[in-house]
Amino acid sequence: MVGVGLIGGSIGMALRDRGLVDEVVGVGRDMGSLEQARARGAIDRATTDMADGVSRADVVVVCTPVGRVAEDVRRAADAAPRGALITDAGSTKRAIVEAVDKLPRAAEMFVAAHPLAGSERSGSAFARADLYEGRVCVLTPSTRTAPDRLRRAREFWSSLGTRIIEMGPAEHDEVVAYTSHLPHALAASLAATVPADWLPLAAGAFRDGTRVAGADTELWTAIFRDNRGPLMNAVGKLQDRLSSLKYALMNDDEESIRRWWNDARARRSLFESQKFPEA
Repeated sequence: MVGVGLIGGSIGMALRDRGLVDEVVGVGRDMGSLEQARARGAIDRATTDMADGVSRADVVVVCTPVGRVAEDVRRAADAAPRGALITDAGSTKRAIVEAVDKLPRAAEMFVAAHPLAGSERSGSAFARADLYEGRVCVLTPSTRTAPDRLRRAREFWSSLGTRIIEMGPAEHDEVVAYTSHLPHALAASLAATVPADWLPLAAGAFRDGTRVAGADTELWTAIFRDNRGPLMNAVGKLQDRLSSLKYALMNDDEESIRRWWNDARARRSLFESQKFPEA
């Protein structure tokens, strides 16, 4: 496990809880944080040395920030057995896949993945073994992806309880710009729009609408930058939607306001009908 925060720690706990591995090795930069993850039950052994951590690995999961994933995949590929599977948990895929595809050894071993699970909280202290149960994991193979590694990636992520969906890296980034990155941007915008001295009057709608605005700043800065093109398009669509409400309000157009709300209500009902587990 390269990177043992919430995501990596939860993978480690799931693997150990399900008895799927003999040993989970955590690789990171800070031994103090790694020891906390070990005490939490997320890993069996900790090291800050990549080569030491992956030299006997069957599977390497890179759970570092998106800007570091490709380089960490390269380092892991150089040190891991040639037959190992390397996968990741990055929230964006196009740039990662393009970078790894330029590295023959790494491309041979790597299958890009994005488990759609997480929390506004960070760190192994909040990891849990059931985080991936019933969740979707998107695999984004490229033309360089080895068929046997893709099969093993399906098996690995399925073993954690996920449902597998496959699509291209660019398509993935466009979709999650709307379904994940835009909601985070909207939550942050809402949280920053309400004056601080009005917060005593904020209740459930504000709490629910801004929950993910408590997520790690550096993590989301990196994600927004890496997926800035699709996210800009998504922000534009949201602006159009808000503009239509503003225009209806300016004209006191009751029917347009009702239609505006009903469209959203129907889409929300469709989402609820899929019965996704709570984050």
